[in-house]
This record gives sequence, structure tokens and C-alpha cells, in this order.
Amino acid sequence: MRVPRVKSERVQAADGHPPKFVLWRRIYGRLGKDWKAALVALLLVTIASATQPVLAVIMKPLLDEGFSGARPSYVWSIPLAVIGLMLLRGVCTFFSTYLLSWIANNMLLGLRRDMFERLLGLSDETYRRGDHGRLLNRFTIDAGTVSGLATEVIMVIVRESLTVVALLAVLLYMSWQLTLIVLVMLPLSVVTARIFIRRLRRINRDTINMNAELTRVVGEGISGQRVIKLFDGYERERSRFDYVNGRLRRFAMRAVSSDAAMSPISQFFVALSVAAVVAMALYQANHQGLTVGSFAAFMAALGQIFDPMKRLTNIAGAMQRMLVAAESVFTLIDEPTETETGMRRIEGRSQGRVSFRGVSHRFPDAATDTLSEVTLEVRPGQTVALVGRSGSGKTTLVNMLPRFVSPSAGAIQVDGVDIADLRLRSLRAQLSLVSQDVVLFDGTIAENVAYGALSEVDEARIRAALEAANLLDFVDGLPEGLHTQVGSNASMLSGGQRQRLAIARALIKDAPILILDEATSALDNESERQVQASLERLMAGRTTLVIAHRLSTVQKADLIVVLDRGRIVEQGTHDALLARGGLYASLYRMQFQDA
Repeated sequence: MRVPRVKSERVQAADGHPPKFVLWRRIYGRLGKDWKAALVALLLVTIASATQPVLAVIMKPLLDEGFSGARPSYVWSIPLAVIGLMLLRGVCTFFSTYLLSWIANNMLLGLRRDMFERLLGLSDETYRRGDHGRLLNRFTIDAGTVSGLATEVIMVIVRESLTVVALLAVLLYMSWQLTLIVLVMLPLSVVTARIFIRRLRRINRDTINMNAELTRVVGEGISGQRVIKLFDGYERERSRFDYVNGRLRRFAMRAVSSDAAMSPISQFFVALSVAAVVAMALYQANHQGLTVGSFAAFMAALGQIFDPMKRLTNIAGAMQRMLVAAESVFTLIDEPTETETGMRRIEGRSQGRVSFRGVSHRFPDAATDTLSEVTLEVRPGQTVALVGRSGSGKTTLVNMLPRFVSPSAGAIQVDGVDIADLRLRSLRAQLSLVSQDVVLFDGTIAENVAYGALSEVDEARIRAALEAANLLDFVDGLPEGLHTQVGSNASMLSGGQRQRLAIARALIKDAPILILDEATSALDNESERQVQASLERLMAGRTTLVIAHRLSTVQKADLIVVLDRGRIVEQGTHDALLARGGLYASLYRMQFQDA
């Protein structure tokens, strides 16, 4: 199974989260082949930043020599210089913004590709314990936040930092005494900003978690709308949504208050520095000969330095959102995939011999075993039915065969080979599965029947599978036939039609081992009889494991295995088990007592 070759960095800080330097390295380490474009963009940003202090420098000769008439050429040279500087700045800003957006979209493309590759490789257990809302949130929101803010953050940091440094150089050149006053105030502003940055990161992490909860609640409201209507669940769902929605609002307001507080507090320290600068400038003008041009240039540079400093302060909030979103994204990318324990392959077509030898299983945190020391031999071509009460372990047992679930003890063999020694793709190529939970994909009927590795089969085989599933007449009656779009999860089809379409998909694979997990549960009696007759013909020569609660569907099975509390308590043919008068006979009587 192909999974992305992404280096996992699970270094943890004291709070249990990855250190910021790890996240920074992983974010910008994904530039890859775009690093040259990033360098060009940063060069353009540098040029654009360099034009800003020049405008302040122009003020000194303009006031000291231009207005006095000492330099008549300033009448045309200074306006041309201003136009040239602004034109250069505009061109550099445009192309740097375009390049950085191009890099951001490439980063987003790569992030989502790696996330989806890892998603496909996750184990069945990970899906069972995972939060589907969080998974969707990582794709739709977190990945976009990382890529979008990564370029914005780096552009703002580089551009505004260079601008601040250049303006500080101008300030030092004009008056080092006045500049010292500004530099004394800067550390106070930085310390204040760091306090708010820590708070913003904590709030952003809570916001991401609650966004995932919102996705889950809304998703359940959409998928469960019929149950909500029939069981009058409006108030319950409204209260759940209002709780999540209210929490998101509170988190958003906390973030806004922290973000908004940073700017006025920083500006307060700036105002203090400006007041001190003005006082010192007036003193120097009276005692040390500070010219009007020098003071005007100094104040112009000082006035320009406020905006980049403000943007550097404000980018702290975006930086924290980026880091928290990156933590969420890389958590998915670092998730362990299915364990490929074996290297052997099944050459050609399997004989279909399946052996369960002392198999036990217990789910994490469960108090008792789901299965306990189950031993079962299934001969090639044999049809074995697994029956029992709900929760007896039937589905868990068959899910071990494709290694969706791993046994806690014991071994499962196919043709005498432990499935743990087989490559996953090789093992699963020998299996077909029809589950009671039908999963179909948005596409045509033909694409759903000939799915995945079978996408190139001809229409004759697709039609044969549909006919065997008692669905061909219905498909031929549709305006576009096999090429009819079925909608998301085949929402255009009825429950019985979806079930038969899934049966056709399993049949066309023609695997030597067939698993039917309540495969006819959604069919009416007439359709069930027709599909059952087709299945009996097609199961000839194929090893079949059948899970059924409706015992009428398994009466002709070669072997019926009765499970109770994770153990095999009976096995035999239908007639033999009825004659024994045990659990199977009791279940049979409960189902058919009315008849």
C-alpha cells in the first residue's frame, strides 16, 4: 500500500504539543522545488521595502535646500524620483504577491495530497476511534489556513522587518540621540506582545477543536434529518448546535479582544516615544542646531515606522493560527498507517481454504473478549453461515479475514499461509465483501459496479453482474442506462437497489473468497428470493462466509456456525441443528413462530 514518504517528527514540548521550531521547519520545509520562486519573491519584497525609507530621506534636502531655492533642479528631479520609487514599489509588490500566492497554492496542493494519501492508509481501528468532523476540518479549514498564512506571515515578517531596519538606519543617521529614545521603548512593546501571543495560541487551539465539533454536529444533522423529524429531535439538535456555536463565538471574541488589545497597548508605547522625541528635538533645535529638514526627515521616518511595527505585532495572531492549524495537519500526516507485516504474495487465484485457529480478540478498553478461542475450518468452495445474537462476534470474526481487525491471540490462514505473512493488497485481492452498511460513490452505475482495480472491465461483465444481482431490468429502464449518475452515496436509488448494486460490485470481482455481511438485509421478500437464487449459482466453487440474522437465507449453507458471547457453541447443517434443539433451534423458532 502506497503511503506518503513524510518524515514524522513527534518531538513534544512540555505542554504535550510539538515545539514551535519543529512546526516552523516542517511548514517551510515543504517549499520543495518552489524555493527559487520564494527567493525571487523575497528579493522583490526587499526592493519594495527599501523604497520606503528613501521617501523619508528626501525630506531633508527638500526642506533645507529645495524650498530655499538653493537647488532649482529639485523642482523636477524630486517629483520624478517619487514617481519612479512608487512605480518600482508597485511592480515589485505585484510580482511578489503573485509568486507567494503561487507558492501558497502549491503548498496547499501538497498538504492535501499527503493528508489524503495518509487518510487512505489509516487502519480500520483509527477510523473507528477517530472524529470524522475533525478529519474533514483538517482538509477544509486547517490545510488552507497553513498554506495561506505561511506565505502571508513570511512576507509580512520579511517586508516589515526590513522596512523597520531601514527606517531605524535613517533615524540613526539623522539623530542617534533621538533614536535611542525609540529603541528604549521597543522592548516594552515586544514583551507586551509576547504575553498576548501565548494567549492567542491557546485560544486558536480551542477554536480549531470546536470547529471540528461544529462540522460533526452539522454533518449528523444532515445525515440524520429523517430521524430528527420522525422522533422530534429538533430541540436536542438545536441545543447541541447552540452550545457549539456559542462556544465558537466566545473563542472568537476572546481572540478578537486579545488581538485588538495588542495594537493600542503597542501604540501607547509608541506615543510615549514620540512625545519624548519631540521634547528632545525641541531641545536640540535650541541648543545643538538641529535643522528643520533633519527634524522633518526624522519625524517622517518615525511616522513610517509605526505601520510596519503595527503589522509585525498584528501578524502574531495570524502566526499562532498558522502554527495551531499546522499542528492539526501534521498530526494527521504523522498518523501510523496499516501495518504491512508480511512480504508474501498469493500467486494467481487462491484455493479458498480459510482457517481460524484459536482466535481471540478484545477491543481496547473493553472489559471482556469479543471473541474467545474460536477455531474453524472452511474448506474451498464451502458456504459457511455465521449466526447468533447481536454482539456475539460474527462481524468481528469476518473482519479479521481482510485484516480490518487484528486478533489479540491465535492465527488466521488462507491456503495454509498466515495472513499476517501476506501483503495486504495480495490478501485483499482474493476477497469480495458486501456489508450491511452499503457504501457507494458519487458517479455512474457502471463506475460503482466496476470500481477501483476493475474500472477497465467491459460493459458485458458489468451487465452480467447486474443481472445476477437482479438489477439489470431497472438499469435498462433508466434514460442513461449504465451511465446514469447515482448521486452522493447513491441517494438516487432506493435502499434495496443500493444493496443489489453493492452485490453486483462484489460479484464482478469474482474473488475466490466471498464475505456477505447481511447482504440481503435491505431487500423485500421477492427481491431477496431472486438475489438469493443468483447468489447460490454464483457461490458454486467459491468459499463464502455469510453473516445473517434472517435464518431463512442460510438454510442451504454447507455449515452453520452458531456464536454466543464470542464462542462457537454449535455448528452443523440446518436440519442437524434444528434436531439438536439448542441455541440455533431457539433462534429459528423465535423468527418463524408466527408462521
